[in-house]
Amino acid sequence: MGHRLTNIQNQALTASLRSGELGSLLQPLVKEIHLFDTFVAGTMNLKDPTVLQDLTCGQLLMLVRETNKFDENEIVILKENGQRIGYIPRQDNLIFARLMDAGKSLRAKINSLEVNPDFSKIAIGIYMVDV
Repeated sequence: MGHRLTNIQNQALTASLRSGELGSLLQPLVKEIHLFDTFVAGTMNLKDPTVLQDLTCGQLLMLVRETNKFDENEIVILKENGQRIGYIPRQDNLIFARLMDAGKSLRAKINSLEVNPDFSKIAIGIYMVDV
Protein backbone atom coordinates (compact mmCIF):
# COMPACT_ATOMS: atom_id res chain seq x y z
CA MET A 1 0.00 0.00 0.00
CA GLY A 2 2.84 2.40 0.80
CA HIS A 3 4.35 1.84 -2.63
CA ARG A 4 1.08 2.73 -4.35
CA LEU A 5 0.90 6.01 -2.44
CA THR A 6 4.47 6.84 -3.48
CA ASN A 7 3.62 6.05 -7.10
CA ILE A 8 0.63 8.43 -7.01
CA GLN A 9 2.77 11.14 -5.44
CA ASN A 10 5.43 10.69 -8.13
CA GLN A 11 2.79 11.00 -10.86
CA ALA A 12 1.46 14.22 -9.30
CA LEU A 13 4.99 15.57 -8.94
CA THR A 14 5.78 14.79 -12.59
CA ALA A 15 2.55 16.47 -13.73
CA SER A 16 3.36 19.59 -11.67
CA LEU A 17 6.87 19.72 -13.10
CA ARG A 18 5.62 19.43 -16.69
CA SER A 19 3.02 22.15 -16.19
CA GLY A 20 5.60 24.53 -14.73
CA GLU A 21 3.80 24.83 -11.40
CA LEU A 22 6.99 24.12 -9.47
CA GLY A 23 9.12 26.63 -11.36
CA SER A 24 12.81 25.73 -11.38
CA LEU A 25 12.71 23.96 -8.00
CA LEU A 26 13.02 20.51 -9.57
CA GLN A 27 15.00 21.52 -12.65
CA PRO A 28 17.77 19.01 -11.80
CA LEU A 29 15.26 16.21 -12.47
CA VAL A 30 14.84 17.31 -16.07
CA LYS A 31 17.00 15.28 -18.44
CA GLU A 32 18.33 16.63 -21.69
CA ILE A 33 18.96 13.96 -24.28
CA HIS A 34 21.40 15.08 -26.96
CA LEU A 35 20.03 14.13 -30.37
CA PHE A 36 22.05 15.89 -33.06
CA ASP A 37 24.49 18.67 -33.94
CA THR A 38 23.83 21.03 -36.84
CA PHE A 39 24.06 24.69 -37.84
CA VAL A 40 21.52 27.51 -37.85
CA ALA A 41 20.22 28.16 -41.36
CA GLY A 42 18.84 31.45 -42.68
CA THR A 43 20.97 33.88 -40.70
CA MET A 44 21.74 35.86 -43.86
CA ASN A 45 18.03 36.53 -44.43
CA LEU A 46 17.23 38.07 -41.05
CA LYS A 47 15.35 41.37 -41.10
CA ASP A 48 17.41 42.54 -38.13
CA PRO A 49 20.85 40.84 -38.07
CA THR A 50 21.73 42.60 -34.80
CA VAL A 51 19.76 39.88 -32.96
CA LEU A 52 22.85 37.68 -33.42
CA GLN A 53 25.22 40.10 -31.68
CA ASP A 54 24.51 39.05 -28.08
CA LEU A 55 24.50 35.28 -28.60
CA THR A 56 26.90 33.26 -26.44
CA CYS A 57 28.21 29.71 -26.38
CA GLY A 58 26.06 27.51 -24.17
CA GLN A 59 23.00 29.75 -24.61
CA LEU A 60 19.68 27.89 -24.73
CA LEU A 61 17.40 28.49 -27.69
CA MET A 62 13.75 27.63 -28.27
CA LEU A 63 12.59 25.49 -31.17
CA VAL A 64 9.12 26.15 -32.59
CA ARG A 65 7.29 24.32 -35.37
CA GLU A 66 6.16 26.45 -38.27
CA THR A 67 4.90 25.22 -41.61
CA ASN A 68 5.04 27.20 -44.81
CA LYS A 69 4.68 26.55 -48.54
CA PHE A 70 8.41 25.93 -48.91
CA ASP A 71 8.97 23.48 -46.04
CA GLU A 72 6.20 21.63 -44.19
CA ASN A 73 8.71 20.47 -41.54
CA GLU A 74 10.15 23.89 -40.74
CA ILE A 75 11.47 24.50 -37.24
CA VAL A 76 12.22 28.08 -36.22
CA ILE A 77 15.04 28.84 -33.78
CA LEU A 78 14.27 31.62 -31.30
CA LYS A 79 16.10 33.35 -28.52
CA GLU A 80 14.44 33.20 -25.07
CA ASN A 81 12.87 36.63 -25.74
CA GLY A 82 11.20 35.31 -28.90
CA GLN A 83 13.54 36.90 -31.45
CA ARG A 84 14.04 34.71 -34.53
CA ILE A 85 17.63 33.82 -35.35
CA GLY A 86 17.09 31.20 -38.05
CA TYR A 87 15.93 27.66 -38.79
CA ILE A 88 16.95 24.04 -38.47
CA PRO A 89 18.34 23.20 -41.94
CA ARG A 90 15.78 21.51 -44.20
CA GLN A 91 17.95 18.41 -44.65
CA ASP A 92 18.00 17.92 -40.86
CA ASN A 93 14.47 18.83 -39.75
CA LEU A 94 12.20 15.88 -40.69
CA ILE A 95 12.74 13.71 -37.61
CA PHE A 96 12.72 16.68 -35.23
CA ALA A 97 9.48 17.99 -36.77
CA ARG A 98 7.88 14.57 -36.26
CA LEU A 99 9.06 14.43 -32.64
CA MET A 100 7.67 17.91 -31.97
CA ASP A 101 4.39 17.08 -33.72
CA ALA A 102 4.13 14.04 -31.42
CA GLY A 103 4.36 16.34 -28.38
CA LYS A 104 8.06 16.00 -27.55
CA SER A 105 9.82 19.07 -26.20
CA LEU A 106 13.01 20.01 -28.05
CA ARG A 107 15.44 22.85 -27.54
CA ALA A 108 18.83 23.87 -28.84
CA LYS A 109 22.06 24.98 -27.24
CA ILE A 110 24.78 26.99 -28.97
CA ASN A 111 28.00 24.98 -29.31
CA SER A 112 30.06 27.59 -31.15
CA LEU A 113 29.50 30.77 -33.08
CA GLU A 114 31.18 33.10 -35.48
CA VAL A 115 29.12 36.23 -36.11
CA ASN A 116 30.30 38.53 -38.90
CA PRO A 117 28.54 41.22 -40.94
CA ASP A 118 28.88 39.13 -44.11
CA PHE A 119 28.32 35.62 -42.77
CA SER A 120 27.40 34.01 -39.45
CA LYS A 121 28.12 30.40 -38.55
CA ILE A 122 26.25 29.18 -35.46
CA ALA A 123 26.71 25.54 -34.45
CA ILE A 124 23.98 24.12 -32.21
CA GLY A 125 23.14 20.91 -30.45
CA ILE A 126 19.52 19.74 -30.47
CA TYR A 127 18.22 18.21 -27.24
CA MET A 128 15.02 16.45 -26.27
CA VAL A 129 13.83 17.53 -22.83
CA ASP A 130 12.60 14.56 -20.81
CA VAL A 131 11.01 14.84 -17.37
